[in-house]
Amino acid sequence: MVANCLICIILLSIGLAIFGAGWRFLPALREHLPTEQTLAYAGAMIGRLNHVAIVVADLAAASELYERALGARVSAPRVLPAHGVTVVFVDLPNTRIELLEPLGADSPVRSFLERHPEGGMHHLCYEVDDIIAARDRLRAEGARVLGDGEPRLGAHDKPVLFLHPKDFCGTLIELEEA
Repeated sequence: MVANCLICIILLSIGLAIFGAGWRFLPALREHLPTEQTLAYAGAMIGRLNHVAIVVADLAAASELYERALGARVSAPRVLPAHGVTVVFVDLPNTRIELLEPLGADSPVRSFLERHPEGGMHHLCYEVDDIIAARDRLRAEGARVLGDGEPRLGAHDKPVLFLHPKDFCGTLIELEEA
């Protein structure tokens, strides 16, 4: 069951990453879809896949791997003490990869790295038009918002919230206001 949920989330994320940007920039795409599909997307709360976050033990080594082996453009590291991480962004044509390294003993990703010493996918981040409306709608449907439930500025200097993984097929979800 959990494996099926995870597969669905991954496929949905890939689809949103591929088609999310196209929806804004290629209006002609809508002409090729049946009306039901167009209406279903128009009613969606989440927008494009903003990033996939991966926790790593060694940010410099991970950055070098993405640059050398994959030919990716990797940003300079940003230290984010308020979030307890150091982060780099790997820019892709349709989304980003966020590589996270714990910063300090109280880092929220340190326990993840202790459970997964090799690192791994930590969360998916989706864009929403209105983070407060999204939070209220999700709470009304029974989803748990982590922390105090109030948005705070994320790594991209935009309001973010995190949703409990047990409510989303075992996947930690970040919402970022577009």
